[in-house]
Amino acid sequence: MKNSFFKAAAVVALTVMVAGCKKKDDNAPSYNKGNLTIFTDGSFQSVTEALADGYMISYPETHIKVETKKEDLGFLDLLNNKAKIIVMSRNLNAEEIKTYEERTELKFTPARFAADAVVFVVPKDSPRESISMDEINSGLLSDKKDFIFDGTNSSNLNFVAEKLKKQPKDLKFSIIPGNQKVIEELGKYPDKIGVIGLNTFSRPYDKTSENLRDMVKVLPVVNNGKTYNADSEGLRSMDYPFTRVLYFLANEGGFNIASGFIRFSCTHLGQKIVQKEGLQPYNLYKREVQMR
Repeated sequence: MKNSFFKAAAVVALTVMVAGCKKKDDNAPSYNKGNLTIFTDGSFQSVTEALADGYMISYPETHIKVETKKEDLGFLDLLNNKAKIIVMSRNLNAEEIKTYEERTELKFTPARFAADAVVFVVPKDSPRESISMDEINSGLLSDKKDFIFDGTNSSNLNFVAEKLKKQPKDLKFSIIPGNQKVIEELGKYPDKIGVIGLNTFSRPYDKTSENLRDMVKVLPVVNNGKTYNADSEGLRSMDYPFTRVLYFLANEGGFNIASGFIRFSCTHLGQKIVQKEGLQPYNLYKREVQMR
């Protein structure tokens, strides 16, 4: 009788332990379930949201929220453990990389997934047909403030400053908050030049993108006597001077939801989504997209 009692008690205890372990496992972080917030600059919000939607379709138990935040502020949140993953375009300097590795205890490993571009736009009826690197350089040092950016601390401003080997604070420009607003309101300032992210209106068959493209024309950039366009060939070869490579930066160890999302975005399905966004997939053409 005692033996039967002890056997029954052992079975109950084992069942409770197994159930407890299973419950614990069910709540454990994983790549295929849970919540994640991604901080991205508004310039590449569209491609980030498209990738998030694709991941949630593949893994229905995940919920990914995309929040727009200026690039520099998103990076600070990552360093302060307020973000698990961000999208970046500018290159970090040695001090920033060192700080990232010290704060996160992770090796700096940018997960590159797309070639995008900063483009210069004018109203559709503008007589201007191109812009030179010299005009961009001199114009951004002029008190006339002929260039309109989407804001300070933005990826567009950071990238142009980096390309011109200047600090953002040294450039002179006007501001209309938001890439889409720059396009929509540029007609009020016929002598100004808008500076926006290509992904703002790169989606080939999207009605909103079509309407935005109809409002402006994208200026080819002339450099050393050669003219370069922000088209698929210009992005793939990175000959267009303001081509930029987008990458994810994470603050998460192990293979959890942020890591799973990065892997998805950088492999076949994610790269197809990038392509449908009208951008250049980085990893499908990794031998052709050259880092400069």
